[in-house]
Amino acid sequence: MEQIARVVLALEEPDVAEEVMHFLDRTGRARVVATAQDDRQLQAAVRQLEPDAVVAQPSLVGASWSPDGSFLALDTRESVASLRAAIRAGARGFFIWPTDRDALAGAAAATATASVRQVRRATVVAVHAARGGAGATFVATHLAAACVRQDRDTVVLDADPLYGDVAAAVGAPAEEVHTVADLLPLGTELDHEHLSEALWTHDAGFRVLLPPAPEQAAAVRAEDLGTVIGVAASSSDVVVVHLPRGLDGLARAGIASADRVIEVLSLDVLSFRAASRALEALDPFTDGDRLGFVVNRATRSEIAPADVIRVFGVEPLAVVPFDRSVTRAQDHGRLLPGRGRMARVFDRLATRVLEPSVAVATAAAADP
Repeated sequence: MEQIARVVLALEEPDVAEEVMHFLDRTGRARVVATAQDDRQLQAAVRQLEPDAVVAQPSLVGASWSPDGSFLALDTRESVASLRAAIRAGARGFFIWPTDRDALAGAAAATATASVRQVRRATVVAVHAARGGAGATFVATHLAAACVRQDRDTVVLDADPLYGDVAAAVGAPAEEVHTVADLLPLGTELDHEHLSEALWTHDAGFRVLLPPAPEQAAAVRAEDLGTVIGVAASSSDVVVVHLPRGLDGLARAGIASADRVIEVLSLDVLSFRAASRALEALDPFTDGDRLGFVVNRATRSEIAPADVIRVFGVEPLAVVPFDRSVTRAQDHGRLLPGRGRMARVFDRLATRVLEPSVAVATAAAADP
C-alpha cells in the first residue's frame, strides 16, 4: 500500500493556500490534514495531528519553535527576510509557489517514507559542481571509496540520470545490471531488499545505483529520488549523492535530503562565479555547517585555495592536487589507488565530512 504524507499547511493568503492544498492532494502522495493562518493555529495543529511534514510560510514559524516532522518553507516570492526566517526555523527546503511546486511535492512525499522506514542512520552527502568539468564525479566516487576505507557501508546515488557520469567513471557494465528505472514502479513501496538487489558493487567496496538508459531519464522525478535517498539512508552508513550541475528538481531534492553539501571548485574565475550564483539560489538549503568546499585539480595559478576563504568565508574542506593520471584513469573507468597522496587527501576529507568534531580536534592537536 502506498504511503501518503500527512501535511499541515500554513499560509497567510487563503487563495494560495487553497491552490497548494489541492495540488498536494492531487499528487496522491501527500494529503493536507489541516490548514493554519497564523503561528498559534499552526502550533495547535502540529501538537494534535503530528504530521509528517509542515509546509508553511517562514514568517509563520518562530525561530524558537521547531515543528515535529520536516519543515518545508514555502513562499510566493524569494526575499532575504523570508530566506533568513526559513533558515532560523530549521527548514529542510525553501520553495517558491508555483515555480517549485513539483520539487515541493517530491519533498513532501519523501517525508512519508521516513515515517515508515527504519530510522535514518546514514550521513547523506550531496556533491555538486556548478561548472561542468570541475570534478564533482571524481570527488563523489573517490569520497565514497575513502568512506569504505573507514569501514562505512557506502552507497552512491547518481542523481544526474540524463548523463550518468558516475557509471562511466567507475567502469560499471552497460548491460545485465539494474538501474534506478527498475525501482520507479515501486514508488513508496520501495524497501531495503529492493534497493539492495538493484545496487551494483564496485571493487572498492561501495555500491552504486546506476542511472537509467537516456530515454528513461525523464521518468525520474524529484519525489523518486527522495524516496530512494530515504531508503538508502536507513540501510547504510553513508549515502553519496552525485548531483546534476543544473539546479532542477532532482538537484534540489538531493540537497534538501543531505546532511552535508560539498561544492566542488576549480581554481578559475568562471568556477568561482558559477558556484556563487548557484549558492545564491540554494541559500536556504546550505545553511550553517551543511555546506563545504573542495578545491579540485589545484595547481599554481592567479587564484589560490586561500581565495575560497576570501570569496566564500570558509576554508576548503580539502584541496585536491592536480594529477595527470586522473583523466587517464577516468577515461578507462578506474579509480585512483587506495594508497598514496591522493588517497590520503580523500581519507582526510571523509573524516572532515563524517566526523567533523574528530577532524577539528586532530587539527587543533597538530597546531604548535
